[in-house]
Amino acid sequence: MRTDPPPPGATTAAAGGAPGGGHGIRVRAGRGQVDVDWDPVPDAAGYLVHRADGDGPFQVVDHRGGDLLAVPGPPYADSTVEPGRTVRYAVRPVLDPDRPDDGPLGPASAPVSARDGGDAAVEVTVDVARPVGPLPRPWRDMIGSEHLSLLLCTDRVGGEEMGAGLAAALGRVHRELGVERVRAHGILGDDLGVYREVGGQPVHDFTGIDAVLDALAPTGLRPVLELSFVPRALARDPSREITAAGVSSPPRDWDRWAALVGDLIRHLRTRVGDAELRRWAVEVWNEPDLACFWTGTREDYLRMYDVTARAVRAACPGLPVGGPATAATKWIEPFLDHVDASGAPLDFLSTHVYGSPPLDLRPILERHGRADTPLLWTEWGPTPTHFAPVNDSVLSAAFVATGMQEAAGRVAALACWVASDHFEELGRPPALLHGGFGLLSVGNLAKPRFWALRMLEQLAPVQLTARLGGDGAGTLVRAWPSVDPDSGRVAVLLWNGTLDQGVLDRPDQRRRLGRTVRLRIDGLSAARYDLRHRRLDERTSNLAATARRLGVDGWPDAEQWAGLRAADALADAEPPVVVTPDDGCVWLPLDLPMPSLSLLELTPT
Repeated sequence: MRTDPPPPGATTAAAGGAPGGGHGIRVRAGRGQVDVDWDPVPDAAGYLVHRADGDGPFQVVDHRGGDLLAVPGPPYADSTVEPGRTVRYAVRPVLDPDRPDDGPLGPASAPVSARDGGDAAVEVTVDVARPVGPLPRPWRDMIGSEHLSLLLCTDRVGGEEMGAGLAAALGRVHRELGVERVRAHGILGDDLGVYREVGGQPVHDFTGIDAVLDALAPTGLRPVLELSFVPRALARDPSREITAAGVSSPPRDWDRWAALVGDLIRHLRTRVGDAELRRWAVEVWNEPDLACFWTGTREDYLRMYDVTARAVRAACPGLPVGGPATAATKWIEPFLDHVDASGAPLDFLSTHVYGSPPLDLRPILERHGRADTPLLWTEWGPTPTHFAPVNDSVLSAAFVATGMQEAAGRVAALACWVASDHFEELGRPPALLHGGFGLLSVGNLAKPRFWALRMLEQLAPVQLTARLGGDGAGTLVRAWPSVDPDSGRVAVLLWNGTLDQGVLDRPDQRRRLGRTVRLRIDGLSAARYDLRHRRLDERTSNLAATARRLGVDGWPDAEQWAGLRAADALADAEPPVVVTPDDGCVWLPLDLPMPSLSLLELTPT
């Protein structure tokens, strides 16, 4: 994606103040937002955008993501700013996510004010004759899930068995989104009875894990085994519960922990064979930087990693193993320093973030001589908060599209958390729409984030260049164009979104941030095309809007369930039409409210 250079009226600040080069800043006022651009800084994993009122102090712009506020790179749309207020901006590079404030704050921009009104138009130009290469699909590798032992649960929530509902959701993300693997959270929990001691001697029992794998197999997904939590009989402090199924304490006997891990991997190797097992992966623990998940020290976790990774490697040399699976992109440098020194196996680096696109950790890996190590973001989403309204919103769909585009080509996996609202670690669903983490509701109905991924999955195999210009081009309004060289089908995803979750409570601001778009597609070779336009916005393809229309309050009744299932489709914005290119070019005008996504497909007839 390319955006036009700033127009003569854009304000700039000279480069300077950054290690290895400047981060000169450019700002441009728009209707309802200020667009901020800057020069990238070598070795930066991300950036913190700061704003000052008038001559006041600079503070980080808080887009209410609830986690790390850094973004991976420019440009950035600040829609938290009040229109008409004069502000300045500066950018701080993040070299180490553990110390995001250590980087030097760059030069201040000239004063700027967001506009309250006026026209707000964006022009997008796509050339079918200018392919970039294969279209990366970082959503395909993995999806998150509640602990997979839930597949065995026959308790009913919302009128369906939780296990059957979770299985249906996992099957749907595999079939419709192309997802290949699921993160098996908490696979060593006591709910599966993997470990006990008889006469002071360990007894390993993998019957429960086998039952989970049997239930998972029909979904078509392979597991990524998150090796947690410590069974109570092996825990240093068995009173430190996460849930009834898990203990956050380190093991009291490292040799017995290693034996448990090794026996499990050897059991799986016998069960599925080497070729299949090597398509799985093992992640060591979950968010050990958080006291709720790990009561040991960081040094305890690093020992846990070494012991576990070596046990996995000894049991199955070809099975990928990695970590540290931290929250908010923490401990990356100390973890890599440690494995560099210890020599423990590391086949992938994993971490989590919410509320922002994932940072660019490639410079950190390069500093450690690990440029080819795959990056797996094994948890990611709009918020780390369960029961948050943003989880059910169309704004979260635009967030997913932006994050996937920004991650494309630099990560091996960006795993949305989670597949289904059948989730109980933080409380079972109390109603159909409750701000749950799932892409799919109880009842297996698509929420907006699912439709965003479905639109992305409909993109063609080869991505194209796009040129964007106008108010909010490349910051609010984004484009991801593609073509199928064999069939000639062109698919372009356009969306309008902001990281600012505060717009959910500001309807006037959402109206300001709406945009009109003119899409120009050049290089078309056929004489005629079928044009299809599918849409996701507040009124279209939106489960919450359908539920309101049907009068759903809490759980649907039988008639309402039928109506919801009948509407569970990615809807057309208007009926398909035939278009005739003029000298290989078509112009397609459309409105993009804030938030919304449009998938436009041209198929030769």
